[in-house]
Amino acid sequence: MPSERGFGPRFVAPVLIGPVLNPINTTMISVALVPISRDLGIPTSRAIWLVAGLYLASAVAQPVMGRFADLLGPRRVYTAGLVGVLVAGVLPLLWPGFGGVLAARVLIGLGTSTAYPSAMTLISDQSRRAGRPTPPALLSGLSIASLTTSAVGPVLGGVLVAAFDWQAIFLVNVPLALAALAMTAAWVPGDDERPPREAPGPRAGVDAVGILLFAAGLAALLVFLLELARPQWWLLATAAALLVAFVRWERGRAAPFVDVRMLARNGALTRTYARMFLVYLAAYSVVYGYSQWLQGAAGYDPDAAGLLQLPTAVLAGLASVAVARNTRLRPPLVVAGALAVTGGALLLVLTSASPVWLLLVVAAVFGVPQGLASVSNQAALYRQAPPDQIGTASGLSRTSVYLAAIGSSAVIGLVFGEQPTDAGLHAIGWLVLAAGAGATVLAAVDRALAPRRG
Repeated sequence: MPSERGFGPRFVAPVLIGPVLNPINTTMISVALVPISRDLGIPTSRAIWLVAGLYLASAVAQPVMGRFADLLGPRRVYTAGLVGVLVAGVLPLLWPGFGGVLAARVLIGLGTSTAYPSAMTLISDQSRRAGRPTPPALLSGLSIASLTTSAVGPVLGGVLVAAFDWQAIFLVNVPLALAALAMTAAWVPGDDERPPREAPGPRAGVDAVGILLFAAGLAALLVFLLELARPQWWLLATAAALLVAFVRWERGRAAPFVDVRMLARNGALTRTYARMFLVYLAAYSVVYGYSQWLQGAAGYDPDAAGLLQLPTAVLAGLASVAVARNTRLRPPLVVAGALAVTGGALLLVLTSASPVWLLLVVAAVFGVPQGLASVSNQAALYRQAPPDQIGTASGLSRTSVYLAAIGSSAVIGLVFGEQPTDAGLHAIGWLVLAAGAGATVLAAVDRALAPRRG
């Protein structure tokens, strides 16, 4: 394999296919929750753990895998994750019941957590290897691929459930993982071909104590959020203590797992994480809450519920393509927040008797902000993160997304309880409205989003 490939199709294809596995798995499940609940005899409040289980694993694992990709090599980390996804695809067939399905979701979360930070590290390495800047179209393509598969997930999930039953949303991972493994082995440069880096060597850089404190603190926080109906305050206290200990430990490390001093200095990057949290809090509240409401309250079948969200997929893709080459970050982020506010207001007027055209309008309104915010926030991240910490920074950005998903799952479980209702959907609408307003303000006042001069 030559030491310099540039950014041709053979490099781009495996870099793009892996990162789509996480978003497509996170959203396919949205139309399968009701059939799984019915088949396994569990309430909605328990089924939501199938959403949260993947996000809990991903929120902890993404920055960890990003750090390993920075230090140990992105290709081997990426490959290990794909093998995990392959196993998870067949696990529900080998281990029937709720335990097997939940284990498969957690394993998918762990396996797909390697893809995005590894892809970002591979791109950064290839840029230095080729001696040329990273093409903006490639970064946009990475975002667009993840976004469009996320938006298409409910539609694909509805088709698979209707045609083959809910186990098909797991089995679809098998051919995707095999294709990604084959392309990675054939076309991605080996880790021994990486260009010299300024980061410390693997032994100095693997901060096991920091990783353990981060994982334990985040897990305690997320479990607390998932049990808001029966709050366990000791979990919140434990999470706070562990995360404070994590920050103190990281501040004293020469090669920390998360450079908290850099985050404190780099306000632009921290604000990007905050915007991502708010935008995805709104987006995932709709993805999961709206899908369950369509089936549980409005009475639609899974395939119909998926098709009713097709406008989200179409407009998210069109919006992301439209803004792909845009270098002005603030305008699309402000528009994205404002449209989320509009969507939240529309949710407040929906009822189980609402006409189909209004349901389609709601889905359409939420597609555009997903496209605008995904591409623009990723461009901001790549601009703001230190080059030698791009994997960890990318992983942390996904953690902010998963925290949002966990938060939305907690709210959905709290307001829907045993059965989705109109009142519960209206409560979700207020959450979406507030999150959209916060994202709008953060984008409007952030001077770091101003166009670069020169």
